Amino acid sequence: YTSIKLLNNLGFSDIRSKEQLLPGDKVYRSIHNKGLMAAVIGEDKAKAGFNILGAHVDSPRFDLKPNPIYEEAEMVFLKTHYYGGVKKYQWTAVPLALHGFAVRADGTSVKIAIGDDENDPVFMLTDLLIHLSKDQMTKTAAEVVTGEELNLLIGGRPVPHKDVSERFKVGFLMILKEKYGLSERDIVSAEIQVVPSDKARDLGFDRSFIAAYGHDDRVCAYPALRAVAAQEKSKRTVMLMLTDKEEVGSQGNTGAQSQEYETFMAEVYAKTEGGYDELGFLMALENSAMLSTDVVNGYDPNFASTMDIRNNSMMGHGVCLQKYTGSRGKSGASDANAEFLAKVVHLLDEYKIPWQTGELGKVDQGGGGTISQYAANRGIEVLDCGVPVLNMHAPQEIVHKLDLYATHQAYRCFIENM
Repeated sequence: YTSIKLLNNLGFSDIRSKEQLLPGDKVYRSIHNKGLMAAVIGEDKAKAGFNILGAHVDSPRFDLKPNPIYEEAEMVFLKTHYYGGVKKYQWTAVPLALHGFAVRADGTSVKIAIGDDENDPVFMLTDLLIHLSKDQMTKTAAEVVTGEELNLLIGGRPVPHKDVSERFKVGFLMILKEKYGLSERDIVSAEIQVVPSDKARDLGFDRSFIAAYGHDDRVCAYPALRAVAAQEKSKRTVMLMLTDKEEVGSQGNTGAQSQEYETFMAEVYAKTEGGYDELGFLMALENSAMLSTDVVNGYDPNFASTMDIRNNSMMGHGVCLQKYTGSRGKSGASDANAEFLAKVVHLLDEYKIPWQTGELGKVDQGGGGTISQYAANRGIEVLDCGVPVLNMHAPQEIVHKLDLYATHQAYRCFIENM
């Protein structure tokens, strides 16, 4: 919603409202309110291809289970299911907020956002006190807190009628009904996410870093959005691709593997070329260039044994280019070809934009993937390019301001000159 509001204010309109697209036109399409495509139409024919910035906008979090509400020991909890790769113990005993929306029985929807405002209550996944944690402390980090123990504390005030069963749960349901017009049944279909309530803050005496939830991957998605939104005239059509579900494999009709993102590209092609030609469109994809704008790990000297210092991005050294991604033996990798990587490197050098390169940790240590492989499967030339991050997937992640600024410069340089 925030991105679409920004685009509307800058003269973009829904592509479905356009019968024809001309150079300079600005259009977008919402992908089920979870993904977004946007484009600024260039002077070249669509067959010449597109310059694309692609990012994902989902982050590790906790979702509610289908039947989440229960009462125990005169307290009310919500049962959760973690989303994406998390160290579960990091998420206990920290203030959390609820975000999402629900649909009432009459079909109307309600937005939920509780915990960010300083006057809001916050919520918490409880942890065992140190005084009783003798056995807990002998467990591996993966077992210190299990998924089924991550239950969100949300209330503890009963209704006054002592003859009512589950008085504390009923007390919460009354608040739910009075404030939001929702019943317990409505929560079954709701999409409510549990996320950290802390706001983004400068980090360090010199304020050189930013600590915030969701840097992965919003610290790349926002500069990409701004870079495309700032375009007025361009030689090639430029596009923004913001996807969902990357943290769980990019499946579904809002993930990067969804046909709907390609459908937007096909609609741009058809409305600029005066009709749809499948071979011409496929050639347009092959002629397209994309930066997969996703984060990479920054070198952390406190955990140096997991990283190859000669092949790891450093904090404050600029945007990181990753030729390939994947885990261990490059499993699930997208590997940019030498010619395309060289073009990007030479372009950044020409415009004096600081860049670096590296991998995500030591070869046998782990690794990770991005949405780049799905763009590559469509025939698009693609390279991973983003901001180095410390504490990745933790409730608070850290980036360096110089890297963020260099990344925004790199994105604008790419779509304007590639």
